[in-house]
Amino acid sequence: MQLHYGLEELKEIEWTVVLPILMPFIAIALVLIVVALIDLYRHRKTQDHVLFWMIIILVCNTIGPILYFTIGRKGGAAR
Repeated sequence: MQLHYGLEELKEIEWTVVLPILMPFIAIALVLIVVALIDLYRHRKTQDHVLFWMIIILVCNTIGPILYFTIGRKGGAAR
């Protein structure tokens, strides 16, 4: 039983089959990131920890924008 896969296995993947399945998820993640960054930029005067939220949005790809919209917006809106 092989538990470790190398780069040779990546060459064997049929990317024409896998890519149409992955593209909607990639597109949704990119849209979430862009919308969260735009919202953060628009509310930067009233938002606390703008740099922190920008790093979270960019580093934690899909989870970062979701965290920003659920937790981060409430901190800035309370003012």
